Amino acid sequence: MAVLPARVLFGAAYYHEYTPAYDPELRPDERLKTDLDLMAAAHFTVIRVGESVWSTWEPENGRFDLDWLQPVLDGAHERGISVILGTPTYAVPPWLARQYPEITGEHATGQRLGWGARQEVDFTHPAFRFHAERVIRGMVARYADHPAVIGWQVDNEPGLHLFHNHGVFQRFVDHLRAKYGDVETLNREWGLVYWSHRLSTWADLWTPDGNAQPQYDVAWREFQARQVNEFIGWQADIVREYARPEHFVTTCISYTRSGVEDDEMTDRLDIASGNPYYDMQDGLALPDPTPEDHEQIWKTTGVWAMYQTADWMFASRQEPFLVTETNANSIGFPWDNRPGYDGQWRQTAWAHVARGARMIEYWQWQTLRFGAETYWGGVLPHTGQPGRTYDEIARLGSEFEAAGPLVAGLQPDADITMVYSLPSKWLMQKYPPLSTPDGEPDAAAYHRFFDPFYRGAFDAGRQVRIVHARQLHDPSGEREGLTPEEGVRRHPVLVVPALYVVDDATVDWLGEYARAGGHLVLGPRTAYADHEARARHEQAPGRLVEAAGVHYDEFSNLPRDIPVRAVSGGPLDLPEDAKATRWADGLTIVDADVLVEYDHPHFGRWPAVTTRRHGEGRVTCVGTVPGRDLAQALAGWLAPVGGSGWQDLPASVTATTGTSPDGRRVHVIHNWSWEPTRVEAPVELSDVLGGGSVPAGTALHLGAWDVRVFVTT
Repeated sequence: MAVLPARVLFGAAYYHEYTPAYDPELRPDERLKTDLDLMAAAHFTVIRVGESVWSTWEPENGRFDLDWLQPVLDGAHERGISVILGTPTYAVPPWLARQYPEITGEHATGQRLGWGARQEVDFTHPAFRFHAERVIRGMVARYADHPAVIGWQVDNEPGLHLFHNHGVFQRFVDHLRAKYGDVETLNREWGLVYWSHRLSTWADLWTPDGNAQPQYDVAWREFQARQVNEFIGWQADIVREYARPEHFVTTCISYTRSGVEDDEMTDRLDIASGNPYYDMQDGLALPDPTPEDHEQIWKTTGVWAMYQTADWMFASRQEPFLVTETNANSIGFPWDNRPGYDGQWRQTAWAHVARGARMIEYWQWQTLRFGAETYWGGVLPHTGQPGRTYDEIARLGSEFEAAGPLVAGLQPDADITMVYSLPSKWLMQKYPPLSTPDGEPDAAAYHRFFDPFYRGAFDAGRQVRIVHARQLHDPSGEREGLTPEEGVRRHPVLVVPALYVVDDATVDWLGEYARAGGHLVLGPRTAYADHEARARHEQAPGRLVEAAGVHYDEFSNLPRDIPVRAVSGGPLDLPEDAKATRWADGLTIVDADVLVEYDHPHFGRWPAVTTRRHGEGRVTCVGTVPGRDLAQALAGWLAPVGGSGWQDLPASVTATTGTSPDGRRVHVIHNWSWEPTRVEAPVELSDVLGGGSVPAGTALHLGAWDVRVFVTT
């Protein structure tokens, strides 16, 4: 059984093999000793190695060099630094691309990806699999028994491309044949009578790059994700043939990639791992200046978005996770250089640990002097000499050492749970119900619905758990779900925006959850379509009309924000500038109370927010995308008392709480601002990093960009 050390792992990705290119006059063994000594002085406990250099492991077809890594592992072990060893399959060597051109990936039928980057290969192709398996077996067998090795990373950030190669498409056809049985069933389920797309034989199925049918697109995206899941699981199985029982197997996930289905992928692994990158400097300021329409892609802007990514990583397995890559310094491109302000490295690392991270690993140790990521900053700058970044990271390492097992594997608190749906996201990427300001389709539409609810909870000081829809209820039976009663105990408030692609059984589960005592919050587009993305015959919100006490047939995009007001005497208190944005459902009252109304001559005929008792619980319908003030007020009403226990916090302060593996309560308090501030201890605490007891009611000082960690005594 895989075992992780009983403290937060702390370190960086390390590429000693790049040393000759850093400085041809420098002896590699001298640089290795210097690097490892600096790591030990910074309290590093782990490095990740080996995943990016297949051409070093196998310089020519069939000629292997497996010994070059031995000095790195030996030196790390001598200093008490553990090693995660990565398989190099995401970046194929030039000889393989040259000798087997047929493995080149196609981003559209017949249109090959160019070589010179990474992940250009159709990883399902037998020729690629043969060579990948050979190098995996060679390197894993060589180092599986090395005492420094504690875990394995298979591949790296999978799911970058959707592959349209002939073999991939033919397997897709076979998959459909197995799922639907015959073309007549597929014709009926996908509605292929439309535009004369009825198939007479499986050979009639068109390739996906010309497709315009939503049902096809949902099936294609799910199939593509399954190819990634199978590839990662295939590698994990090979590694486990050699790995020691206590080793863990993982992959590092870039969560916004097109082929990622993280809840399914991580079923084949021992722990989820992710690569959260975020804007530093003013991108971490509170109050948050990030515009509501800012698109979060591979990196995030805003403290709330960084927290959301951490909660997404926890959601993969509903367990603590590893951070395999994150900001060591400036990240991204040569034109975007924003290293953190003093204190921000500590803040972001402790924020991730507070939300369940069991490892903080930076990318990378030394900033590259060459290649596409020359200005993706490392712990050390181009000179290789320690500086400001190293000094703060070393301080952070000493803090994790002092905190020890207390903070390794925290179970983060949650006041509100939000339901995430990858199929709905995929569908909305190609067929978005929202547009950009210039009238073009908005491929980020799913998150335009989802994010405001999360951000509102964050602004209200509430902590959020994200759960995949299939983790609540999986009608396929492949995953053990929750009974509605279990759902109520684990997730008393369940917010469900934009769950558009959803089967009947899951919709019924949501209704039973509310009947059993949960507070179900339905957002726009939820339950509008079925599992094939077909609009339902039932009035919206399909199969939940009785439970919700409202129905609607009409809906509208909102090209401009609309003011809203709380109903007089109701439970919500809204500021004067509260707004509805982007969308309005024409909610018709059957048996529900109105909470919020539109202030508009046309949309005012419908309520913006309603609520109704249902059994032992409640169903609230939010018929719009709430602006920040409305979203914050809703979150405060849904969870009137935040579980953190910290009250009346300054606008720049967050309180993040969780439970240690030994049952103790941990409090991580941040000041995301240049202005020092004070907060009041809600209970008697012990200062984890500074030592000493803190009586309840004590005024606690927080400096600029500061973080403090406490445990309940």
